[in-house]
Parts: sequence; structure tokens; C-alpha cells
Amino acid sequence: MPRPPSAFRFLPPGVLPDAKLLLWTRGLRAFGDGYISLLLPYYLTLLGFGALEIVGAIVAATLLGSGAMTLGIGLIAHRYRQRRLLEIAAAMMLATGIAFVLTPDFWPLLIIAGVGTINPSSSDANVFGPLEHAMLTRTVDARHRTALFARYTLAGALVGALGAQAAALPSLGEHWFALDLKFAIQIMFVVYGALGLICLLLYRGLSPAVEPHVNAPNLPLGKSRRMVYTLAAVFSLDAFAGGFAVQSLLALWLFERFHLSIAATATIFLWAGILGAFSQLAAAGLARRFGLVNTMVFTHLPSNIFLILVPLMPTLELALLFLMLRFALSQMDVPARTSYVMAVVTPGERAAAASVTAVPRSLASAVGPMFAGWLLSLSTFGWPLVICGTLKIVYDLILLTLFRHVRPPEEATLIPKEKNP
Repeated sequence: MPRPPSAFRFLPPGVLPDAKLLLWTRGLRAFGDGYISLLLPYYLTLLGFGALEIVGAIVAATLLGSGAMTLGIGLIAHRYRQRRLLEIAAAMMLATGIAFVLTPDFWPLLIIAGVGTINPSSSDANVFGPLEHAMLTRTVDARHRTALFARYTLAGALVGALGAQAAALPSLGEHWFALDLKFAIQIMFVVYGALGLICLLLYRGLSPAVEPHVNAPNLPLGKSRRMVYTLAAVFSLDAFAGGFAVQSLLALWLFERFHLSIAATATIFLWAGILGAFSQLAAAGLARRFGLVNTMVFTHLPSNIFLILVPLMPTLELALLFLMLRFALSQMDVPARTSYVMAVVTPGERAAAASVTAVPRSLASAVGPMFAGWLLSLSTFGWPLVICGTLKIVYDLILLTLFRHVRPPEEATLIPKEKNP
């Protein structure tokens, strides 16, 4: 691969310039997701909806719709130019931001949530992620793949944290300029749509190098089908657990348990996002030393213990301490997980594999908010956080048991590979 110019020093050696465009689009989307995930439940309360309608219906619909679209894209991505599919997704982001402003009624909002791109978790489990993951893999060699994904997730987490802080802007507009709070939040939804338009323009600048090779077999899933389905099944447990603690739900819990303002909650998620962002830079080094699966599991386990402890704390300060400890470790598995999926499948299957393994993070996680909203309507204790942490610990142990000896090619020197499950 050609030597990158000095402007790309943030990226690992030998990375194609297209990777920088993809990091920009990841950051822009993360900024929008960062504040929308916090403003969405607050905006819906202003419209008169309760916890069950917000978390159990609308938030769940966003996750279900995202999962269905992600799976569909993954299964057809081998037939179309993947840049074109990303452009369509960006246009949908534009339409979603505008549509949320135009209707205050429950059923239209539920439909928009299901077919739009609103992301209540601020993660990358949506229609954009699998396509960008497959493209990023084509811009770098295997040795530097995890490092590139660490920077990709860092960009998303760090800019997403800034986006979370931007959720305070409507309150500031109300205080400084006497804006109606609901109107100020609607402006932020319009800005979300504008970010989709910018992403669309950036996707148009991608080169043909990010598309699958013409002479490569590009199938939805071929020889890697069993491996991908097994990973998807395991990831579905993690996704189901994660649905009990999506960022929108955490924000709603803080509103109700400690009566925090949206500005204070935004600041909390800013620092939580910063902790999670910079911790991901360590993922590549840990993976080189201990392997991708070990990195995923042994950084994830303690973060889940911290999450279980959050609702048990008697004061806001102690709850926030353990919440921050959780965020400092909970995202280190993300670049390792993405890199692992891309490494253990053939190049032509990467878009489909990314979609099939990402879909549980939307479909299965959509079930959790339904129960979590019901639990929050009964008590502000924080049972959803306890359930989330417990199930995620079970997921970690299953992942370690099934895949600790299934190594990608670059890890051949760590321990001998065994047959794939």
C-alpha cells in the first residue's frame, strides 16, 4: 500500500486515505447520536409520554428497525456498490432528523423510530457500521487492522462524548435566549439531519479502492457461515443485556433517581464518553500481547461488575464513581470485537459478516428496553442495570469458552489454532 502523507499520522502506517474520510463520517454520526440519545427521552417526556412508552416502545422500535435494516443491507451489500448504500443511509439520516420535528403524535413517532436512523445507544450498531467496517478493512493490512479500528472507535466515542455535552445546548438556549425548550430540542433534531447530509457528501468522495475486488467472490455468507452464526448467537446475549442499559435509559434513570437536569446529565456522559474513548487506544496493544478474545473478555468482566454496583450506591457521587469506572473499561472490547470478526471470515464475506454479527446488537437489544421501561415504571432502584451487568458476565464467560482458541492468522504465534466451532 502507498505511504500515507503526513496528514494521516493519526492513522496506522500504510493506511489508504479513504480511512480518514470514514473516520470523519464516524465522528459526525457519533456527535449526532451522542446528543440525540440523551435528548430523545427528555423530548418525549415534554410531549407527554411515560417511561413505558419512551423506553418500552419508541426506543425499542429504533433498535428493532435498525437491526432489520442492518441485516438487510448485509445480505444485499455484495450486489451493489457499498458507497451507494452508505449514501442512501445518510439520506435516511437527513430525513429522520426532519421527520422527528414534524410530528408530536405517538404512532407516527413510533413508525419514524422504526424506519429511521435514530440511535438511542450512541453505539455503532446501525446500518452504517457493517459497511464502514468492511471498507476500513480494505484500507489496511492485517497487522494494523486492530489499531485502525481502535482509532475508528476512538473517533466515535470521543466525538460522541462531545455530542453528549451538546445535549445541554437547548437548556442554555432557554436560559440565555429565552427559547422555548421544546423548540430548542427540535433545532437539535434538524442539526442531526444536517449531519447526515454532510456524511452523504463525504461518502461521495470515497475511492473505488474501498469496494470489494471485482475478481473476489462476494457472497452474503459462504464458508464462514457457521463461524458467523455462532458469533452472532453469542453476541445476541450481550446485545440483549445491553438493551437494559442503553444511554437513553441511563439518562432517564438519572433523571428519575437523582432528579438531575439535562445539562448535568450531559456533562456526566461527556466525561464517561471521554474515559471510554481513550481506553480503546489500549485495545490494539493488549490484543497483540494477549489476543483479541482475551482482550474482549478480560476488559469487559470488571466493567460489568462495576455496572451492577451502580444502583446499589446510596449517593449520587458513589453511583457516578462506579458508572465512570464502568465506562473506563466497557468499550475496550469494541475494536477487538470488530477486528476479530473481520479477521476470521474471507474478504468477500466481510460486509455480510459485519451485518449478521451486528444485527443482534440492535434486534436483541431492542427486547431489553421493553422490560427495562416496565421496571423503571415500578421502581427507580435501577434493576435494569443489575440485570444488564449479570447477563453480560455470562456472555463474557461463554465467549471465552467457545472462542479462546479460535485465532485469526496474525495471532498464530500466541497459541495454536483449533478448529472453528
